Amino acid sequence: RGRGRGTRADRPSFRSCGKRRRGELQHRVAMHLLKAALAPGRRRAGLRCARQVLVSMCRQCSSGILPNEMIRNIGISAHIDSGKTTLTERVLYYTGRIAEMHEVKGKDGVGAVMDSMELERQRGITIQSAATYTVWKARNVNIIDTPGHVDFTIEVERALRVLDGAVLVLCSVGGVQCQTMTVNRQMKRYNVPFLTFINKLDRLGANPNRALQQMRSKLNLNSAFVQIPIGLEGNLKGIIDLIEERAVYFDGQFGQNIRYDDIPAELRVEAADRRQELVECVANVDEQLGEMFLEEKVPTIDDLKAAIRRVTISRLFSPVLVGSALKNKGVQPLLDAALDYLPDPSEIPNFAIANQSGSEDKVKVLMDPKRGDSHPFVGLAFKLEAGKFGQLTYIRVYQGMLKKSENIYNTRTGKKIRVQRLVRMHADQMEDVEEAYSGDICALFGIDCASGDTFTSRSNDNLSMESIHVPEPVISVAIKPANKNDLDKFSKGIGRFTREDPTFRVTYDTESRETIVSGMGELHMEIYAQRLEREYNCPCLMGKPKVAFRETIAAPVPFEFTHKKQSGGSGQYGKVIGVLEPLEPEYYTKLEFDDRTIGPNVPQQYIPAIQKGFHEACEKGPLTAHRISGVRFVLEDGAHHMVDSNEISFIRAGEGAVKQAMEKTSLIILEPIMSVEVVAPNEFQGIVIGGINRRHGVITDQDGAEGYVTLYADIPLNDMFGYASELRSCTEGKGEYTMDYSRYQPCLPSVQEELVNKYLEATGQLPAKKGKVKN
Repeated sequence: RGRGRGTRADRPSFRSCGKRRRGELQHRVAMHLLKAALAPGRRRAGLRCARQVLVSMCRQCSSGILPNEMIRNIGISAHIDSGKTTLTERVLYYTGRIAEMHEVKGKDGVGAVMDSMELERQRGITIQSAATYTVWKARNVNIIDTPGHVDFTIEVERALRVLDGAVLVLCSVGGVQCQTMTVNRQMKRYNVPFLTFINKLDRLGANPNRALQQMRSKLNLNSAFVQIPIGLEGNLKGIIDLIEERAVYFDGQFGQNIRYDDIPAELRVEAADRRQELVECVANVDEQLGEMFLEEKVPTIDDLKAAIRRVTISRLFSPVLVGSALKNKGVQPLLDAALDYLPDPSEIPNFAIANQSGSEDKVKVLMDPKRGDSHPFVGLAFKLEAGKFGQLTYIRVYQGMLKKSENIYNTRTGKKIRVQRLVRMHADQMEDVEEAYSGDICALFGIDCASGDTFTSRSNDNLSMESIHVPEPVISVAIKPANKNDLDKFSKGIGRFTREDPTFRVTYDTESRETIVSGMGELHMEIYAQRLEREYNCPCLMGKPKVAFRETIAAPVPFEFTHKKQSGGSGQYGKVIGVLEPLEPEYYTKLEFDDRTIGPNVPQQYIPAIQKGFHEACEKGPLTAHRISGVRFVLEDGAHHMVDSNEISFIRAGEGAVKQAMEKTSLIILEPIMSVEVVAPNEFQGIVIGGINRRHGVITDQDGAEGYVTLYADIPLNDMFGYASELRSCTEGKGEYTMDYSRYQPCLPSVQEELVNKYLEATGQLPAKKGKVKN
């Protein structure tokens, strides 16, 4: 406590120093704590102490009304396995948010902090986006780590909707991959400025120059290096900062000690060329730097940084940084770049839509980013999650202040809601706060709302923030609980997942009596089935959903059927004569009844009974037990009995007439045909057409633009299962498709024979074949 450094009165107090100086002191103290905690012999006790002090420090430096300039809201997005979660783990460690680092799917059995779900740690992938906040150089940084799989693309959509900036992570070996393109489109949709971080420079075959060329050619981005690596693969030693013109090395066990040095002699020429290229790329899109460039003035470091910030925020340029998160190199300069070049909440204009009654015109209202309670509160619920204490609702505050124990209004439902608990999230841990201001990301408990709802502090504010784009599901599967006693758990879990994830849809097919779930891919469906088993103890069976086939007749067939039943007293009697006709192909899904009787042979009060018998008989066909459709029942004549005829007699007569006619004629099975639109790069056109032909599809039209080909085809629904995975694998993940119901048409004779045999085997009318050979 003393140790010859003067008395306590002589030393400056922590509170008396400036805000920036205080932030630096806090960071230094955090690092000393970490070193002390990790010293041999007192590791466990030291870690516990360090963790408590660090959390309290983060709490202390994030309290009070910080100005907008001291806040950054950033997301980390990329293709699968580019190193997003590992990068976030390093960021949290260097900013003193966590006391020790763990790897994704780590050998120590702990796993990364942001992968808080057990399933994520087991599989080594991110499934849900996780929010956290930390402090770097006295600035609050809210970070959202997002998944990379296309199946969880809604998580990226929701994150980018509420963030002010992003970091696009590229793998130096893979370069620009399919999900990188999707993320780039999403950033464009929400106008999000971003930095690019080329990660994994320690991998064999790392080539950051190729990744930069792909960014320029495939993503059409104006990008240039602001850093270049010193060595690659196993020889990665550090990075060269092209703006400050110095080499940066990361010493220490975890790369926490940054050392600056001169640029190595062998890289000076390349560094000078790359810096000139950077200045040219920025000067092309920035007027001030462009004038200096034309006047042949040498821009200062501050001039260059200010110019890069201007063009990055206006999305005209993306600075490219390099490093290796796993080897702890290049992470701290990335954090500095996020503060230097990415916007604060006041620099991004956010609009709400004023819904005026009786007017179709949408009036946009600019949100005031000023931090304080001078303006009414407006916030957007962008994500729902079921937590330990009920539904957790993530909210981004766009205007005003949200305070604990205040009332807010849901503009969609008009309901008044009391804010009982307001928290800040750190993965699955939370910290209570009293208030949140414009630009903050926080979470509320126990609020009944949907993803994308807008909240205001006044009941008469009919405002709504622009909604989140929700892609349409591409795959459907049938799902049911393995044990019938688990139906309550099953419905509870499915209900929760549909509230949390707008791309997860559930329908009940009354015809096949199956629950059909739709989503973004096979992994998406598989993860939800596993979550039902883990979180609700409800194992599920998933399978290909039943296709709604239909049966119909090939040609008109006459019928004459008499229903007689004598059982003491008045019996039953009804006779019908007529024709069963097939309908035109466009009416294959309909049933028609035509009454052409003349005279009193069939009394009028019994006509509806005959029609009812006809409809009941069509519920189950004789071939495969699918519905009969596309037929017209023409009633021409009949007979009745004065005493024995009644309604039930003619219902049975109608049923018997249909069955009799069906036995006399040849039947055909109809199958649903889907109108499919496939979009894929031109180089995969041949493979995609081959895949459509294999699935008995007929290509009806073709279109092309900007290197992509669009194919329009009619394909039977029965052949569409598994197409999403096949298309992604054969087009390197770049192909997409949508499908809509088009019509019914007769299926192929081989398909009809297979369906009939399956039905006969299932009902025991045909012995099951042993050791079936796949066709």
